[in-house]
Amino acid sequence: MSDGAASSQKGEGRHIDQGEAPLVYKVQQWIKFQTELNPKFGDDVAHLAHGEKFWTCIQCGTCSSSCPLSHHMDFTPRKVIAMIREGFEEEALRSFTIWLCASCYACTVNCPKEIRITDVMYALKQRAIAKHLYPKRFPVPILAEEFYKNVAREGRNSEGRLMMNLSLRTNPFSLMKYARVGLGLLRTGRFSLKQEHVEHKGDIKALLDAVERAQKEVRP
Repeated sequence: MSDGAASSQKGEGRHIDQGEAPLVYKVQQWIKFQTELNPKFGDDVAHLAHGEKFWTCIQCGTCSSSCPLSHHMDFTPRKVIAMIREGFEEEALRSFTIWLCASCYACTVNCPKEIRITDVMYALKQRAIAKHLYPKRFPVPILAEEFYKNVAREGRNSEGRLMMNLSLRTNPFSLMKYARVGLGLLRTGRFSLKQEHVEHKGDIKALLDAVERAQKEVRP
């Protein structure tokens, strides 16, 4: 090699010139070790969903075939049940399945073991919101979270503030998309940015705190 010529080293299928950043390969983990699972996850979900029969699931797939939205889900209801029982907590809580559930109760009605599958989906939603484990910028869980925070803080929900907070947390540019409609509603008095509240806000907070304490006391 002549003087002044750039030296090179052999990489994966090509040469990397001196001074060039090395190739970095992202390794995707497709399996989980037993120590990475949550063995108590199934019991926790069964308790939240009043699912005494949860562990009797025979994985027949009736719930998946009954669900009108299963073809849009990343995991069918049958797979979600299996994931919960095996302790795949993060995967179950981050799935789109629990947020696409239409609460039609077709799975619950048709289940041969009478498992309350729709209630299981609700339990997963509650846990996902509590742990902030849901698809990034997905509006459904964020809407539920912002609605609850509004009611807990002020005693009433304000649609204007709710939509503002939802848009800022999911897609701020959507405010521009609905600006014309929003201004029209403001002019006619059908929409307001004013924060509404009840007279005794402390009573609402005390009620919600009491419910939360009661839930903790009955949990195993």
